[in-house]
Amino acid sequence: MADNEKEAAAAAAAPEGEAAAEPKKRSPIILIAVLAVLGLALAVGISIFVTTRIMADAVNDDGGGESRHHDNGIYLKLGDPKDGITVNVGGPRAGKFLRAGIVLEMNPGRSSVINEETHTFQPDAEIKIMDITTQFLRATKLEEFDATKQDELKRQLKDALNSELGSGSVYEIYITSFMLQ
Repeated sequence: MADNEKEAAAAAAAPEGEAAAEPKKRSPIILIAVLAVLGLALAVGISIFVTTRIMADAVNDDGGGESRHHDNGIYLKLGDPKDGITVNVGGPRAGKFLRAGIVLEMNPGRSSVINEETHTFQPDAEIKIMDITTQFLRATKLEEFDATKQDELKRQLKDALNSELGSGSVYEIYITSFMLQ
């Protein structure tokens, strides 16, 4: 009977020993799986970070100059508050004039261009802006005022203004009225 008890005790002890040995075998597998998942998550995170940095740099390096994300700008209309700007276009012999409402979305952080208290143009900046805009519109050929070329016209005017006032001074240009006669 003592032998039966020893065998029973050994049989009872064997499954527990196997059960105790099983987690030790699983433990390295679980650890490896967790490390693999963490490594994969880290690699994906680094890839996303690097890709977004490269894409942001590419946007800033192309002709646009600024990324789409910026502080809220200050909107200022050029020329007369009611009529906007009126200029002769198409050369001296064309006899055409343009009356346009042009609104500039300006960078509020440019204190050399925008008065921070009144949210208006600084006097010297306003003179430069009006001069550049008038010269740009007068030098533009009549064919360039076609509605299909309006986005290109706005981009060129924005680039001309930013080159004089400093990169990033003008966020966007909006044309609120346009009459060519």
